[in-house]
Amino acid sequence: MRWRSALGTVPGLAVRDRGAATVWVLGVGLAFVLLGLACAAVGVAAVGRHQAQTAADLGALAGAARTLEGPDAACARAAEIAGANGGRVSSCVVHGFGVVVTVEVAVRLPPRGSVRVATARARAGPVGWAS
Repeated sequence: MRWRSALGTVPGLAVRDRGAATVWVLGVGLAFVLLGLACAAVGVAAVGRHQAQTAADLGALAGAARTLEGPDAACARAAEIAGANGGRVSSCVVHGFGVVVTVEVAVRLPPRGSVRVATARARAGPVGWAS
């Protein structure tokens, strides 16, 4: 078999190579789709982690503002604020006027929607309390 070009016939070049470029383009396209899905999953996980950290920070600040009312009131306020920010308080410890809050946020990762948990911890209290 011979292949025809604008320059004429090229001997020895078989016609059986037809369609190989289509397979390569499909393979490269699939690789880009998989890379995009992986990047999307990493991005969603990062957003979930940031959401958990924000909920923990705000919950700790709100809890520290209520430490004069007692540990139960401080942790209840921390849980309320963390919940309003999409998180769930998994741990709340009050030491004097300081509060340490651990928050969990459920993150649904693409493409199958598997659920993972992002966790963050924050502390708030008077200056010099943590040292």
